[in-house]
Amino acid sequence: MLTDRDLRELLDFQAPNAVVSLYLNTDPSEGNKETHRRHLRALLRQVELPSDVEVIERYFEHEFDWAGRSVAVFSCATRDWFRSFSLAVPLRSRVRVGDRPHVKPLADLLDSYGGYGVAIVDKQGARFFYFHLGELVEQEGVVGEIVRHTKRGGGSQAAGRRGGIAGQTNYIEELAERNLREAAEYAARFFAENNVRRILIGGTEENVNLFRGFLPKTWQSLVVGTFPMSMAASHTEVLERAMKIGEEAERHQESRRVEALITAAAKGKNAVLGLEDTLNALNDGRIHTLFILEGDRQPGYQCGQCDYLTSVEVPRCPYCGGQVKSIPDMVELAVRRVMQNGGEVEVLRQNEALAKKGRIGALLRY
Repeated sequence: MLTDRDLRELLDFQAPNAVVSLYLNTDPSEGNKETHRRHLRALLRQVELPSDVEVIERYFEHEFDWAGRSVAVFSCATRDWFRSFSLAVPLRSRVRVGDRPHVKPLADLLDSYGGYGVAIVDKQGARFFYFHLGELVEQEGVVGEIVRHTKRGGGSQAAGRRGGIAGQTNYIEELAERNLREAAEYAARFFAENNVRRILIGGTEENVNLFRGFLPKTWQSLVVGTFPMSMAASHTEVLERAMKIGEEAERHQESRRVEALITAAAKGKNAVLGLEDTLNALNDGRIHTLFILEGDRQPGYQCGQCDYLTSVEVPRCPYCGGQVKSIPDMVELAVRRVMQNGGEVEVLRQNEALAKKGRIGALLRY
């Protein structure tokens, strides 16, 4: 599994000449092993670096187990550097050659499938799951006091007394409420320890609403969906349902986020739109969240001396006078720098509103 440390290494690595970045879709639903091998050979024919091609071919021939639904491979033969990551979610196949690893697809992956916390709850306990990039990373459970339902007519018949009908009902409700409150306290710790970015809750509508109300407001704000689910469900069932609902919720939230971005930019409130204004904010280290369209590439220029970025062709860097070089994909470079600075990247599948505003934008720190 791709870890934060792995991602940091990819972001920081720079080759003296070239790095091959290859993403191969190996989803069994889209073809068998031989189909994917043919696609791999077609991708490698685009690479004019024989040593790297040889290393990658050897990896797929002798080491790769063809498990998972896609794989990311990075090779720099001149530095004897090679990294591979089998992924549990599908990615579009592609190959890139540049002086750094091509990380934009990983930003998309993290945006769509990173940091899911799921709670399955009932009146007696709860199960907690942390899914990252389509894989189960951590799971825990908590069980409260046993909730016993007494048949009508049992115990004292004096209403309001423990053991009577009203008293028994009140006691059961109080006990269930206490269990759900304790489960919510446990959940808050679980979500914090795993750096959860979004939360889904499964169970009956009544239990879900009670549990959600007991969560601290910080975690309530991260709840993106709820769904009916049995406490006895397998983690595979939970993952499939959570990912489906999470993806649907993410699409709805994307539209709202872009609308807020465009409104803030129009009012001049810590937001920018378009490549040049976004690069200016990036130069100043002000970007909190970068918004890009999936697969978008836009050319620009970078100073080889101070790393100043611009979309405008200039003979020399306006800040240090250094030599400026052409960059075919400034969006990739922006993604890399934002992630290096600890910012977030929102990758949008389709969004006409952002497309009309320059296909890129950002919410700023200040």
